[in-house]
Amino acid sequence: MASTTTGLPDRYRPLDQLGPDETTPTGVIQSWRAKDRVLNRDVAIRVHVPAGPAAHAWITRALTAGGLATPALAMVYDASEGSVDGGAAGAAYVVNEWIDGETLAHRLSSGPMPERELRLVLRRLAEGVAEAHRVGLAVGGLTLENVVLRPNGLVGLRAVPAAVGTVDGDIKALGALLEACLTGVGPGARPATGPSDLVALARRARSTEPGQGMSSVAAMAALLTERPRTGPTQSITAPRGEDGERGRRRRSWGGRAEAPVRLEPGALPPVPPVRPVPDGPTLAATPPPPVPAGTQPAAVPGPDRDDEEPFGVLGAGDAGTYPAGAHGSHAYGAEAYEADGYEADGYEADAVDPADEEDGARRHRAVVVGLPLLALAVVIALAWWFGSSILSVADSVDEDGTGSTPPSSSAPAEGSDQGGAPAGAPVPITAAEVFDPFGDGEPENDGDVPLTYDGDPATGWSTLTYRGSPAFGNLKPGVGVVYDLGSAQQLSGVTLQSATPGATVEVRTSESATATLEDFAVAADGTLADSTDLAFDEPVTARYVLVWLTGLVEGPDGFAASVNEVETRAAG
Repeated sequence: MASTTTGLPDRYRPLDQLGPDETTPTGVIQSWRAKDRVLNRDVAIRVHVPAGPAAHAWITRALTAGGLATPALAMVYDASEGSVDGGAAGAAYVVNEWIDGETLAHRLSSGPMPERELRLVLRRLAEGVAEAHRVGLAVGGLTLENVVLRPNGLVGLRAVPAAVGTVDGDIKALGALLEACLTGVGPGARPATGPSDLVALARRARSTEPGQGMSSVAAMAALLTERPRTGPTQSITAPRGEDGERGRRRRSWGGRAEAPVRLEPGALPPVPPVRPVPDGPTLAATPPPPVPAGTQPAAVPGPDRDDEEPFGVLGAGDAGTYPAGAHGSHAYGAEAYEADGYEADGYEADAVDPADEEDGARRHRAVVVGLPLLALAVVIALAWWFGSSILSVADSVDEDGTGSTPPSSSAPAEGSDQGGAPAGAPVPITAAEVFDPFGDGEPENDGDVPLTYDGDPATGWSTLTYRGSPAFGNLKPGVGVVYDLGSAQQLSGVTLQSATPGATVEVRTSESATATLEDFAVAADGTLADSTDLAFDEPVTARYVLVWLTGLVEGPDGFAASVNEVETRAAG
């Protein structure tokens, strides 16, 4: 029997028509929200008029989309080319997954999307479209009304596939979506602002200039990945000297120009060389030279805030300004006075004893070598003190047996030869957290985890609700909770209480908190009942116990599983 409204099989009952009719080169497509009476779920149905050969190309595209498994694209449940003469099942139609959530058009009506959310949503959508392109399917229909933000944080595209589509059209449509996310739509829209790489990516994706556009959607998805937070490379150059060349070059002590020093991020600038200070007459002990009549005496320069020359670095052209001789002494040299316009007659520069200069150089080398050696000696002394004091105390605690295991909730039986819990006794759990290495960052009711070891079977932790499949909606292989026993314990099994009998579970163990799923060894597995005892084949020594759910059970809103109470048992 067929529906009198659309010519669909009686299995599908139309509820609401979605939007206006879509005109295509081969006919008209109507979109409906409908109820699947067999599986009791909402679906999205699009009907092509006329049916038969005119709808063949569209149905072929739908069958290709039916082989995709990505949450970013609505799954194709059913498709039929129909027949021209109508009758039962005479309509040409495609049945899609119905995606609940807020459309991107409604989300952007309040203003642009924040950068982090924008990158996440558009990248996931682009990855789904790229998956379709890999099997030769151009998706089409990438509009603000068809993109839906799912309640669990994922994104989905309705009406997959569109009647027609091209790879270039998908790239340009994603560029238009990116630009809309940067500007917003409706009254709250504003000029495109935001990170420069996103603005440039939107412009490239929509460009029609040869060699300017994007080559693929996969490349676009890679560029949407959140950019690294690194600082620019620092460049340190010497400021100008008295010759007026600011920042162009550094001068060495002998007046040779050196190339600017370019540092990597986080590196410290080089320390300027230190010249030894010889013993002998100082600047204060040297009588000032005579000042010619009619001229102003040259003032000894003091600290000038506009002069940015690094401390201790003098150029050859600066000898007339700063009181330094050719060898870096503090005596006035004749060449300096001649450069300033004074007569050098009658003035003799103080000589520098080479022995004093060599002695100062030796002292400088001794300081440079001695300081690191002194620091090394201090580090070695601290390490020896730490090893002899702190670690010896920790060893004595271990020997007394007070630091090997946390205190048990049940005292050991009197007369027991071992300090641990007796065989079969519960081992207390000190902490626990959700273990979701294959998730997308969406919390799995993390705040309820402590309820699984609070002693109350009426409370517990549950997974999120998944649609379409008990295998976590075909999104990931599982999720679980890892329990910390405080220290390594010898275990014989685990008892689980659950409000969702029928879910499948594995119990895994590890010595490390940062272990991957493969690092957790499987100790037992089974199907949950109201109360399930999972005994290990042989005692296992471990600190961390992972309760790993591998299969869900169907509920009123979808597939989920729960763990109400976890008890780890000692091997004795």
